[in-house]
Amino acid sequence: MQARDRQFPPSQSIEQLLSPRMARVPRKTGETDVIVTVKLDGNGTCNAKTGIPFLDHMLHQIASHSLIDLDVAATGDLEIDDHHTNEDVGITLGMALHQALGDRKGIVRFGNFLAPLDEALVQVALDFSGRPHISYGLQIPTQRVGTYDTQLVREFFVAVVNHSQMTLHIRQLDGINSHHIIEATFKAFARSLRMAIEIDPRRGATIPSSKGVL
Repeated sequence: MQARDRQFPPSQSIEQLLSPRMARVPRKTGETDVIVTVKLDGNGTCNAKTGIPFLDHMLHQIASHSLIDLDVAATGDLEIDDHHTNEDVGITLGMALHQALGDRKGIVRFGNFLAPLDEALVQVALDFSGRPHISYGLQIPTQRVGTYDTQLVREFFVAVVNHSQMTLHIRQLDGINSHHIIEATFKAFARSLRMAIEIDPRRGATIPSSKGVL
């Protein structure tokens, strides 16, 4: 049976569940000025200008493999280092995901993916549980990829997790190349995200929890 043939409560059709699932979140501090726009039911387009080239590259991975349309504009105190901008982009992206998902009615909620990239293999599992938690298992062998401090990978995901209120587990099964390990992580995260935010046609307009709330 096709999703559009299923019966939903009259107050909320599948079209209403899907539209609009988007958010625009500005966040300005004494260190950064960030605006993130997300459209959950997009086609993977991305416009990322953070001043951190490697982070922009990873944001493109998120959009491309989750099929979320993503626009990120950020300025920050990069003359100090990349930390504040990297973290605040993660914070604002997490806030935008949280806002776009709303009460989370009808979503699959859980997602997991195992992504290979040459010798690297990374597994990600996530749950839009309403309970922020991260279990981070990457072993990145070098301190930098280009000019990007690889410690900032964890800081980015911590920020996303705390402000989207998701549970996130990241496991590295293999890998010796830092770029490959990180990129496989972002791709696995994106595919897990895509799975979790999909509307489940069997669930209809109900919240995916036995408690009735997330």
